[in-house]
Order: sequence, then C-alpha cells, then structure tokens
Amino acid sequence: MANSRSARKRIRVNETKRIRNNGVRTSVRTKITKARRVLLGGEAEAASMAAEVQTAIKALDKAGEKGILHANNVRRRKSRLASMAAKILTASAAGDTAVEARASAAGGQKGRTAVKSGGKKKVAVKPKAAASKAPAAAKTKVKAAPKPGA
Repeated sequence: MANSRSARKRIRVNETKRIRNNGVRTSVRTKITKARRVLLGGEAEAASMAAEVQTAIKALDKAGEKGILHANNVRRRKSRLASMAAKILTASAAGDTAVEARASAAGGQKGRTAVKSGGKKKVAVKPKAAASKAPAAAKTKVKAAPKPGA
C-alpha cells in the first residue's frame, strides 16, 4: 500500500479515471460497430449510413481529445470507417449490386480477406549438433538401490 497521502490520492484518482475511460472506450466501440453494421447491412439509405458514420467519428474525436485513445489509433479507425463508407457509396452509385458493394467494402468476397498463399511456412532447418562420442554404456541410466529396511 502507498505510504504518503499524495500517493493514496493518486491511486484513488487513477481508479476513478480508469472506470470512466473504460465506459468511453466501450461506447466508442459500440458506435463503430453500429456504423459498420449499417454500412454492411445494405438495407439502410445513404442518409442513415452517413449519420451513423458521423456519430462514430464524433465519438472517436472526443475520445482522442480527452486522451482516452491515442491520436494515431483514432486516425486509423476513422480512416478505415470512412474508406468503407466511400467504397459502398461509390459502388452503389456505379450501379453494382448491394452484395458486391458490401464485399468490396469489407475487403473481399463475403467479408473475407484475400486468400493467402496455401501451404506451410518454410522454416530453415538448423543442422543437428554433432553426437557425443561417449560410449552407449555411459548413456544408460542407473537405478538407485532400494534403501535397507524399506
């Protein structure tokens, strides 16, 4: 336990901030998830899509300003969300089907990433160390004799 009054206060303040920050992080994740679902759902119109994306971006900005999320983390999430929205809107404007638009926005066929090259990773095999020249009799284990009276 902390010894000084200031250290005890710092522990209390940090716990209060941790609880508040977890709540903010959770709400940001929820808003991003809702926006992604609206974008990938396909049934919503462009106005509701834009509103959900704006709500998520606003929540990210607030969390970044307060220092709850790192600035680069906020920028990365906003960029991914905005690029997903742009792909869907441009694909629907170009006349693609909703399924194709969602697939391209999610990063591939039915939301899956591109197929990776099959097979196992090639690993360089290290040469085995030279076997010891000790005779085979020296390698065998000798059992301990039982104790007398046991």
